[in-house]
Parts: sequence; C-alpha cells; structure tokens
Amino acid sequence: MLALLRERSRHGFAIAALTGADGPLGRVWRIPRPVIYRALGRVESAGQIEPLAVESGSGPQRTVYALTDGGRDAVDAWLERPSEHVRQLRSDLLMKLALLDRRGLDATALLRAQRDVLEPIVTAIGDEREQEEGFDSVLLAWRHANAGSALRFVDDLIAESGSQAGRARRRAQDGD
Repeated sequence: MLALLRERSRHGFAIAALTGADGPLGRVWRIPRPVIYRALGRVESAGQIEPLAVESGSGPQRTVYALTDGGRDAVDAWLERPSEHVRQLRSDLLMKLALLDRRGLDATALLRAQRDVLEPIVTAIGDEREQEEGFDSVLLAWRHANAGSALRFVDDLIAESGSQAGRARRRAQDGD
C-alpha cells in the first residue's frame, strides 16, 4: 500500500482496485478492501501517511492519502531489501519487481542483493542434503530444487536487465 502511495496520492478504493483480483497487482498480491482500510488506519497512526483531501461524489466520501517523509523512506528501504527466505519470493520479490517496473526504476540492485541472499542458501541446502537419508533427503532435494530455481530466475533477470541496458545504450549511441 505504501509503495502505491509512493507512486502518487490515492484513496483506499483506488488501492483496492489495483490489488484486487482483476487489478494489475492482484496477479501477484491480492489485498481485500477491508484489509486495506484497516492498514491505512494503522499506517496513518504510525505517521507514514497523512490525509491529503476528501473526494466526494455519488458514493461515500473517499479520503486521499499521501506519504509522509517517513513513509517514503520506509517504502524506498523496503524496495531495496531482498527477501530472506525462498518461500517469500513469490509474493515479496515479485511485488517489488512489479512496483519498481510501474515506477520505471531499475531493479538490478535489488536482484543482485537477492542473488547474494539466495546463493548461500542453495549451497547450504545442497551440503545438508549430502548428509541426510530417507525422507529428510527427499525434503532437502525439494528445497534445493526450489532455491536453485529461484537463483536461476534471479540470474536470468539480471542478465536480461544487462542486455536491455546494453541495447538502450547502443540505441542512444546510434542516435548520436
């Protein structure tokens, strides 16, 4: 929610539309409208957002919120922080990548930081698996495959971002 307010000031209904089942971010993270309104109250109490205006229309009044400096700092720090656990990548990393893309920001630093977290996890699980037998080995094989896939996914995105940057530089040079 704060990251969407980092893009621009909005009301809870607009956030719900973006994170609903049919919204562009709902493909990654669906947030039910009641959860959004409760969270807006919490982050307002925490001083991360403040009411900016009230829109009135044919329906209920809608309070438009803006980030405070503290809210802006919190979003920017969160967008730079890699996920610590492989199980968080589906929601946490993908949402950060979607939000960075929406703002036209380069995700390479986040991806490199994520790689730095994932690489030792993959190695540790692989080492641990060699010591186990039976179902424990099977479970570790599952975890190793998932962590390895996540690492390859991040590596692929880093490679793509490098090739996209290279193409953009070449286009700019060709235009000179």
